[in-house]
Amino acid sequence: MLKGFRDFVMHGNVVDLAVAVVLGAAFGAVVNAMVENVLMPFISGLIGFPDFDSFAVVNYKGNLLQFGVLLTQLVNFLLIAAAIYFVIIFPMNKMIEARIRKFGGPVEEEDPNVAVLKQILAQLRVQTEVVNPAAFAAAVEAERQAESETLARIQELEDKNKTFLGKAKNLVWGKDN
Repeated sequence: MLKGFRDFVMHGNVVDLAVAVVLGAAFGAVVNAMVENVLMPFISGLIGFPDFDSFAVVNYKGNLLQFGVLLTQLVNFLLIAAAIYFVIIFPMNKMIEARIRKFGGPVEEEDPNVAVLKQILAQLRVQTEVVNPAAFAAAVEAERQAESETLARIQELEDKNKTFLGKAKNLVWGKDN
Protein backbone atom coordinates (compact mmCIF):
# COMPACT_ATOMS: atom_id res chain seq x y z
CA MET A 1 0.00 0.00 0.00
CA LEU A 2 2.77 2.46 0.88
CA LYS A 3 4.72 1.43 -2.21
CA GLY A 4 1.72 2.39 -4.38
CA PHE A 5 1.43 5.76 -2.65
CA ARG A 6 5.18 6.36 -3.04
CA ASP A 7 4.98 5.48 -6.75
CA PHE A 8 2.05 7.88 -7.17
CA VAL A 9 3.82 10.74 -5.41
CA MET A 10 7.08 10.16 -7.26
CA HIS A 11 5.35 9.88 -10.63
CA GLY A 12 6.80 12.47 -13.02
CA ASN A 13 3.61 14.47 -13.49
CA VAL A 14 3.01 14.94 -9.76
CA VAL A 15 6.56 16.13 -9.13
CA ASP A 16 6.43 18.43 -12.17
CA LEU A 17 3.14 19.87 -10.97
CA ALA A 18 4.52 20.46 -7.48
CA VAL A 19 7.56 22.27 -8.90
CA ALA A 20 5.31 24.36 -11.16
CA VAL A 21 3.12 25.39 -8.21
CA VAL A 22 6.13 26.45 -6.13
CA LEU A 23 7.69 28.37 -9.03
CA GLY A 24 4.32 29.93 -9.89
CA ALA A 25 3.91 31.17 -6.33
CA ALA A 26 7.43 32.60 -6.32
CA PHE A 27 6.94 34.26 -9.69
CA GLY A 28 3.55 35.57 -8.55
CA ALA A 29 5.36 37.45 -5.79
CA VAL A 30 7.72 38.96 -8.38
CA VAL A 31 4.86 40.05 -10.62
CA ASN A 32 2.88 41.47 -7.69
CA ALA A 33 5.94 43.41 -6.53
CA MET A 34 6.39 44.85 -10.01
CA VAL A 35 2.73 45.84 -10.24
CA GLU A 36 2.44 47.26 -6.72
CA ASN A 37 5.85 48.97 -6.56
CA VAL A 38 6.47 50.04 -10.15
CA LEU A 39 3.36 50.15 -12.30
CA MET A 40 0.71 51.30 -9.79
CA PRO A 41 2.91 54.14 -8.46
CA PHE A 42 3.51 55.19 -12.07
CA ILE A 43 -0.25 55.24 -12.73
CA SER A 44 -0.70 57.04 -9.42
CA GLY A 45 1.70 59.72 -10.63
CA LEU A 46 -0.27 60.08 -13.85
CA ILE A 47 -3.76 60.29 -12.38
CA GLY A 48 -2.98 61.74 -8.94
CA PHE A 49 -4.16 58.96 -6.59
CA PRO A 50 -2.83 55.43 -5.92
CA ASP A 51 -5.98 53.47 -6.69
CA PHE A 52 -9.55 53.87 -7.85
CA ASP A 53 -11.18 52.75 -4.57
CA SER A 54 -12.81 56.12 -3.91
CA PHE A 55 -13.87 56.54 -7.55
CA ALA A 56 -17.58 56.03 -8.41
CA VAL A 57 -18.88 55.36 -4.90
CA VAL A 58 -22.68 55.31 -4.87
CA ASN A 59 -24.85 55.34 -1.74
CA TYR A 60 -27.84 53.14 -2.52
CA LYS A 61 -30.36 52.95 0.34
CA GLY A 62 -27.65 53.16 2.97
CA ASN A 63 -25.33 50.70 1.20
CA LEU A 64 -22.14 51.82 -0.48
CA LEU A 65 -21.62 50.53 -3.99
CA GLN A 66 -17.90 50.89 -4.65
CA PHE A 67 -17.34 50.53 -8.37
CA GLY A 68 -13.84 51.95 -7.93
CA VAL A 69 -12.70 48.87 -5.99
CA LEU A 70 -13.75 46.73 -8.95
CA LEU A 71 -11.94 49.11 -11.30
CA THR A 72 -8.76 48.90 -9.16
CA GLN A 73 -8.83 45.09 -9.29
CA LEU A 74 -9.48 45.16 -13.03
CA VAL A 75 -6.51 47.46 -13.60
CA ASN A 76 -4.35 45.23 -11.37
CA PHE A 77 -5.40 42.17 -13.37
CA LEU A 78 -4.61 43.87 -16.68
CA LEU A 79 -1.24 45.04 -15.40
CA ILE A 80 -0.35 41.55 -14.14
CA ALA A 81 -1.47 40.01 -17.45
CA ALA A 82 0.60 42.57 -19.38
CA ALA A 83 3.62 41.99 -17.16
CA ILE A 84 3.42 38.22 -17.67
CA TYR A 85 2.99 38.64 -21.41
CA PHE A 86 5.83 41.10 -21.92
CA VAL A 87 8.24 39.54 -19.40
CA ILE A 88 7.66 35.82 -20.14
CA ILE A 89 5.45 35.00 -23.12
CA PHE A 90 6.74 37.50 -25.69
CA PRO A 91 10.47 36.86 -25.06
CA MET A 92 9.89 33.09 -24.96
CA ASN A 93 8.07 33.17 -28.30
CA LYS A 94 10.91 35.19 -29.82
CA MET A 95 13.47 32.69 -28.50
CA ILE A 96 11.47 29.78 -29.92
CA GLU A 97 11.18 31.52 -33.31
CA ALA A 98 14.93 32.20 -33.35
CA ARG A 99 15.69 28.58 -32.48
CA ILE A 100 13.39 27.32 -35.23
CA ARG A 101 15.03 29.71 -37.73
CA LYS A 102 18.48 28.51 -36.70
CA PHE A 103 17.89 24.77 -36.33
CA GLY A 104 14.64 24.21 -38.23
CA GLY A 105 11.30 23.07 -36.93
CA PRO A 106 10.54 19.73 -35.35
CA VAL A 107 10.31 16.83 -37.79
CA GLU A 108 6.97 15.13 -37.50
CA GLU A 109 7.01 11.42 -38.06
CA GLU A 110 4.13 9.82 -39.88
CA ASP A 111 1.98 7.55 -37.78
CA PRO A 112 2.75 3.93 -38.75
CA ASN A 113 -0.98 3.21 -39.04
CA VAL A 114 -1.39 6.05 -41.54
CA ALA A 115 1.58 4.75 -43.55
CA VAL A 116 0.04 1.27 -43.70
CA LEU A 117 -3.33 2.70 -44.73
CA LYS A 118 -1.65 4.69 -47.52
CA GLN A 119 0.05 1.51 -48.77
CA ILE A 120 -3.28 -0.33 -48.73
CA LEU A 121 -4.95 2.51 -50.62
CA ALA A 122 -2.20 2.51 -53.25
CA GLN A 123 -2.50 -1.25 -53.66
CA LEU A 124 -6.29 -1.03 -54.00
CA ARG A 125 -5.91 1.65 -56.66
CA VAL A 126 -3.55 -0.56 -58.62
CA GLN A 127 -5.90 -3.53 -58.33
CA THR A 128 -8.93 -1.47 -59.33
CA GLU A 129 -7.14 -0.05 -62.35
CA VAL A 130 -6.13 -3.52 -63.54
CA VAL A 131 -9.46 -5.27 -62.88
CA ASN A 132 -11.93 -2.52 -63.80
CA PRO A 133 -10.54 0.46 -65.70
CA ALA A 134 -13.98 2.13 -65.91
CA ALA A 135 -14.44 1.98 -62.12
CA PHE A 136 -10.92 3.34 -61.68
CA ALA A 137 -11.68 6.26 -64.02
CA ALA A 138 -14.91 6.98 -62.11
CA ALA A 139 -13.05 6.91 -58.77
CA VAL A 140 -10.37 9.27 -60.11
CA GLU A 141 -13.07 11.64 -61.39
CA ALA A 142 -14.88 11.55 -58.03
CA GLU A 143 -11.58 12.33 -56.28
CA ARG A 144 -10.95 15.26 -58.63
CA GLN A 145 -14.49 16.52 -58.02
CA ALA A 146 -14.02 16.33 -54.23
CA GLU A 147 -10.72 18.19 -54.51
CA SER A 148 -12.36 20.83 -56.70
CA GLU A 149 -15.14 21.31 -54.15
CA THR A 150 -12.58 21.60 -51.34
CA LEU A 151 -10.63 24.24 -53.27
CA ALA A 152 -13.87 26.14 -53.97
CA ARG A 153 -14.72 26.08 -50.24
CA ILE A 154 -11.23 27.34 -49.36
CA GLN A 155 -11.58 30.16 -51.90
CA GLU A 156 -15.00 31.01 -50.43
CA LEU A 157 -13.52 31.22 -46.93
CA GLU A 158 -10.64 33.36 -48.16
CA ASP A 159 -13.10 35.71 -49.85
CA LYS A 160 -15.14 35.87 -46.65
CA ASN A 161 -12.01 36.76 -44.66
CA LYS A 162 -11.39 39.66 -47.02
CA THR A 163 -14.62 41.35 -45.91
CA PHE A 164 -14.57 43.97 -43.19
CA LEU A 165 -16.00 41.55 -40.61
CA GLY A 166 -13.53 38.85 -41.63
CA LYS A 167 -10.64 41.28 -41.25
CA ALA A 168 -11.93 42.33 -37.84
CA LYS A 169 -12.15 38.70 -36.71
CA ASN A 170 -8.63 38.04 -37.97
CA LEU A 171 -7.37 41.10 -36.14
CA VAL A 172 -9.02 39.98 -32.89
CA TRP A 173 -7.75 36.39 -33.19
CA GLY A 174 -4.27 37.44 -34.35
CA LYS A 175 -4.39 35.81 -37.77
CA ASP A 176 -2.31 37.24 -40.60
CA ASN A 177 -4.23 38.63 -43.57
